[in-house]
Parts: sequence; structure tokens; C-alpha cells
Amino acid sequence: MTTAPSGDRDTVRATTLPLFPLSTVLFPGGVLPLRIFEQRYIELAKRCLRDERAFGVCLISDGAEVMGPDRSVPAFAPIGTLARITDFDMPEPGILHLRTIGGTRFRVIAHRVEANGLVVGDTVPIADESALPLPADCLPLAQLVELIAARVGPANFPAERRPGDASWIGYRLAEALPLPPPIRQSMLEINDAGVRLQVLRRFLQQQGLVA
Repeated sequence: MTTAPSGDRDTVRATTLPLFPLSTVLFPGGVLPLRIFEQRYIELAKRCLRDERAFGVCLISDGAEVMGPDRSVPAFAPIGTLARITDFDMPEPGILHLRTIGGTRFRVIAHRVEANGLVVGDTVPIADESALPLPADCLPLAQLVELIAARVGPANFPAERRPGDASWIGYRLAEALPLPPPIRQSMLEINDAGVRLQVLRRFLQQQGLVA
């Protein structure tokens, strides 16, 4: 068993959660399509569909998504996001397509590996950050999100729109912009919508995408 220190451990009861380490970051409210072929993750999906429960997505910090011959498990960030399956399809035997939506964030305080290679974590929820209306000077960021939504199409963008919510706008930009995975992870871990927006706005200004 591997543990991660957390001040939440003594005050919040941990929940056992199947984990899916990936080379991407899932944000609250975000859409994440998955193509699954490893048996351990097909079983994870079946379990979640049967029990109507979510699984956790965590960013890989070292290692690969696919299990190698040595059956090693990648190292991953301790903060992740719940993923709820909203649709699934099996276009051919052994290949499962999932559409998932990001839920709340969580912190992994300990994890272990089952016999089939599936990672299971003891997790505690991270409270939603304080609500913040989108500042007037960030309206260009909301307009950019609308352009992104039109480009990727409704299948790959959240159906629920909250253009006046600073957290929602920040999450949509953080998942869409070409940010290195560690920076994307830091955008997930920030617990202040205003700070996240300012960091993203600075990046966009440097790229000449907003004034």
C-alpha cells in the first residue's frame, strides 16, 4: 500500500474508489471520451455501470497508461477528479468506448493494486472552490470558450453552459488550451477561480489570443 499525507485524513471519512491513471487531466464538468481495451479497465467500467458509481481519474506523473510486461503501476498525482459514465458502446469485441463527465475533485490518501492490476484508492473529497461571478474584464475568456465549444462540437463539450461562472470558464480553458500536463494539473489543484483565470489570461496574452 502507498500512502500520501493529507490533513483531511483525520477529519473526513475516506471513500474507496477505483482509479484510472491517465496522461490527461479531467476537470469538473469536463467531457472525457475513453477507448478501453485492457481487461482491468473493462471490468472497472462494468463495475461502475452496474453499481451506478463513478471512478477516479488521476494524471500520470511517471509511467505509461498501458500495463507493461512487468505489471508495474505508474506514479500519479494525488489530486484527481471523479468520472461518471454517461454513455458507452462496444463497436468490436474487446474494445469499449466510454463517454464520461467530470465530477468533484478528490485527494488520494492511500492506494493499493488489485490482482488484476486495477488501482484502488482511499480518497477524500475536495470542497468546491468559492463561487465567483466572471469578472467583467474576463468576458473575452468566455467568448473564447464559446469559440472552442463551436470548434469541438457538442459531443465533446459539456451540455451544461455556465458562462457567468468563473470556475466553469477556467476549467474549460484549462482543458482546451495546449498546456503541458503538469501545468494543466496545477490548474486543477488551484482552489481559487480568480487566480486560475489570471494565470490562464496571462498565458493567452502571451500567445496573442486575447488583449
